[in-house]
Amino acid sequence: MSVVWAATSPESGLFQAVERCTEVKELSDRLNELRSRGQGYVEVRSPDAEFPILILAFRDDHAVVHLMSSTERMSLLAGDSTVPSGAEAEVPIMDDLAVFTGDFVLDIDRAWDLVHSFTQTWATSPLGEWCEL
Repeated sequence: MSVVWAATSPESGLFQAVERCTEVKELSDRLNELRSRGQGYVEVRSPDAEFPILILAFRDDHAVVHLMSSTERMSLLAGDSTVPSGAEAEVPIMDDLAVFTGDFVLDIDRAWDLVHSFTQTWATSPLGEWCEL
């Protein structure tokens, strides 16, 4: 199955906004390479539509998943208690670190499983509870 994605460059550590259309395996390979470097930022969408776009941002074992439903609508996926709600975690958003409360932080393995599920169905509602920003 094909997927359109843009991601952090493993070489420079900077986000490359140029989209690629590849098989899911190539996206998975990039994610694994970024995980070995400790952090990354990935935008994923269907090759057949501009939206929705799922965004995975992670640092070490902590991840945050954003959903862009349109140019005007952004949501965050509710966390999985990996980080307590009163605590915070930093993840890269494009090229800068951003702080999120535990309410929106997931374990990186769970977050990748959700992104992978998205690439199979392009459905966002089964992924969990979304909090619109």
